[in-house]
Amino acid sequence: MKLLIRQATIIHSTYTPTGNKKDILIHNGIIAKIADDIQDPQATILAGKDLHVSIGWMDIFADFADPGHEYRETLESGAEAAAAGGYTDVMLIPNTKPALSEKGQIEYIIRKSAALPVTLHPIGCITQQAEGKLLAEMYDMHQSGAIAFSDGLNPVQHSGILLKALQYVLANETTLIQLPQDKSIGAKGLMNEGIMSTRLGLPGIPAIAEELMIHRDIELTRYCNSRLHITGVSTQKGIECIAAAKKEGLCVTCSVTPFHACFCDEDLAGYDTHLKINPPLRSRQDMMAIRNALAENTVDCICSQHLPLHSDDKDCEFEYALPGIAGIETVYGAVSPFLPVTTWVEKITLNPRKIFGIPIPECKEGAAATLTVFEPHETYTWQKENTRSKSFNNPFIGKKLTGKVIAIINKNQVRINS
Repeated sequence: MKLLIRQATIIHSTYTPTGNKKDILIHNGIIAKIADDIQDPQATILAGKDLHVSIGWMDIFADFADPGHEYRETLESGAEAAAAGGYTDVMLIPNTKPALSEKGQIEYIIRKSAALPVTLHPIGCITQQAEGKLLAEMYDMHQSGAIAFSDGLNPVQHSGILLKALQYVLANETTLIQLPQDKSIGAKGLMNEGIMSTRLGLPGIPAIAEELMIHRDIELTRYCNSRLHITGVSTQKGIECIAAAKKEGLCVTCSVTPFHACFCDEDLAGYDTHLKINPPLRSRQDMMAIRNALAENTVDCICSQHLPLHSDDKDCEFEYALPGIAGIETVYGAVSPFLPVTTWVEKITLNPRKIFGIPIPECKEGAAATLTVFEPHETYTWQKENTRSKSFNNPFIGKKLTGKVIAIINKNQVRINS
């Protein structure tokens, strides 16, 4: 097939001159030509008011719930949702059933997703079944295609086990991913501990539960001289701690979610279960610190933390609702008001691939087309019927967003949003 992208601004560091409007002709999955004006009557035309093109976007922390929880999401529905969100690559957390703690489960993800339009990268468990007790078969999983290691939604609590894991990954130069949460602090908390939790009468999760975990994990990384990625950082002090580790030269990177940049604990005044997440929404001061950090080098990546949930787990009292947001389709529309286009592209394309050792696609003639097409200034209202995910626990439904994904091109497949 042939696809002709008309007059698009190319945003990519390896393309010179970046920012110029060009036509891009793609033939059988290869970028055949980039020029000021291309005429090809056999090509399907993709045009818009202000098209921008970058190499394909990458998400580093998403749950597609397959195997074991296919009623929430499948690899197929998750891939379609990711494509609608502009992603050509997605790293999948291992909290499936069974968990991704053996090479057979890693091979299942890679084999089943081979024909999908989005490239899926399984994350292997640090511990067996993500239970935090015994190390999993990390070497075998890495040989089978595990891109990194994490216990996902169950961050490793035992310091000795995490220390061994950090030492173990040195040989194969992979990275551990930790969600910053000390579960022994605020174990029964439902939201951020503060003035709002007191007003709403809900038990709180103090910021120190996150900040202690960040500090501990950085200290262990320093001791091992290993590689650590901290995802879902939600507090100002957590950001400051990571910034200090980076300044010291430690191999520590981090990512934040769009939710912690867009909402704070004040938004829970109506007990909206769609805003119940983990780590919880923090104070307004923390939210503003996340926004400021996005514009700086402290935050390396933006992760969707996509966690689809059945309506039964959200349409209930706040106390009983499960934490999680299925937001992979709305990440760009939520975050784009806070970031210049070039900064967004760097944090969603180059940085994640550098951190996790994935070859960086190129936007040049003769290269395989791994591209995302978007309009950064397009405004629209996200509706429930737009959702490609099997789950609808997204607080941006009914909200006005700025920054629209038009299409992705990957693996000789094209997905165009209607």
